[in-house]
Amino acid sequence: LKTKMVIQVHDELIFDVPKNELETVKKIVPEVMQSAVKLDVPLVADTGWGHNWYDAK
Repeated sequence: LKTKMVIQVHDELIFDVPKNELETVKKIVPEVMQSAVKLDVPLVADTGWGHNWYDAK
């Protein structure tokens, strides 16, 4: 993939994603983040997308 993580701000990850990879990245990132560590409580990763960080929320 040509997607790149641009920055991490506290608990948020910002990615630069080519349009043709958006659907793939929307599926992969939450799966990877939610399975990063085994906890007794669910670990939930929300996603958003937009042309800028404000629109993505």
